[in-house]
Amino acid sequence: MSTPTVRDRAVVIDQAFAVLQRWGLRLVVLAAAVYVLGWIVGHLWMVFFPLSLALLVATVLAPPVTWLRRHKVPSGLAAALVMIGFIAAIVGAIAVLTPQVAGQAPAIASQASDGLQRVRDWLTDGPLQLSDGQITRAISAVQDKLQESAAAISSGIFSTLSAATNAVINLVLVLMLTFFFVKDGHRFLPWLATLGGRRAGEHVTELLSRTWNTLGGFIRTQTLVAFIDAVIIGVGLAILGVPLAIPLAVITFFGGYIPIVGAFVSGILAVLVTLVTNDFKAAVIAALIVLGVQQLEGNVLSPWLQGKNMNLHAGVVLLSVTAGGTLFGVTGAFLAVPVAATTAVLLRYVNEQIDDGVDPEAPPEDSHAAALLAEGKVADDVG
Repeated sequence: MSTPTVRDRAVVIDQAFAVLQRWGLRLVVLAAAVYVLGWIVGHLWMVFFPLSLALLVATVLAPPVTWLRRHKVPSGLAAALVMIGFIAAIVGAIAVLTPQVAGQAPAIASQASDGLQRVRDWLTDGPLQLSDGQITRAISAVQDKLQESAAAISSGIFSTLSAATNAVINLVLVLMLTFFFVKDGHRFLPWLATLGGRRAGEHVTELLSRTWNTLGGFIRTQTLVAFIDAVIIGVGLAILGVPLAIPLAVITFFGGYIPIVGAFVSGILAVLVTLVTNDFKAAVIAALIVLGVQQLEGNVLSPWLQGKNMNLHAGVVLLSVTAGGTLFGVTGAFLAVPVAATTAVLLRYVNEQIDDGVDPEAPPEDSHAAALLAEGKVADDVG
């Protein structure tokens, strides 16, 4: 009968700390790499933003270009035709909406004045029972704040002009990059495969193909979700007789490209317009319509459609949008979900490669973990 070995607690603790030390060092290196990557993106944001936006637009325009190429249309001509159609659609939408907004502006201003008076009457005669003096003092305080901020507002005009100039430059850059992506995109993967060699090229092409399909699925799915949101809210506002129902529906459509948050913000705008142009009852109905659309999007459309394309939990989507909006504003909120989806694609692919490289006959533990298990087994035998 063999004499059982008594477990040395110091050895077990030392082995456990060795495992923690190795994993802690890896986490520190990973966190440093993420920080450096964020620093690079932040300093080169003016480059990454139009590049990312062009890639997203290209995922939408690439299928019709591919269809034209299959029908013997040259790549350059196919890309040019699709780009012209895309630009014409945007310009046409602006041309249709601008006269509506300009034509209804005087009536909306008059209705807004009457609506604000109704709000004031509700504050004085409703459950709050505020006095005219309290309301006047509140309005005066707001006016004083605006006057104190006059200098900042004046200086902000110049920054606004600068931002508008940058927006025009970015728009032109996005259109040019999109054209080259849809024209020559089918040549990028073979070129990268050749550049990276056989082993690395296979991984690069497979990973980029999955990322491209995921981004394309995100844009197409989000377009469908945004369209459904816009139609429901637009029809509801039109039934209520709200001015600018169609422009508000268009704003809802574009806001829908920021998942969860975009439709909510555009819905608040629709409720405010309804409040000042119609009455309180109509505003409540508009708010119920917006909340219903939010529930439909958050609980049915987005989880079902986006889950099939990106396999991302709704909580991950919400946290991504919040983090992106906090760090990079509206553009960050818009790009947050595609970045999260791309990261998920990368992690899944790495996980697949790890599983493919695991020997099924090998023990699942490393030497330190195996030693820990062995020590525990001896202790159990002693017990």
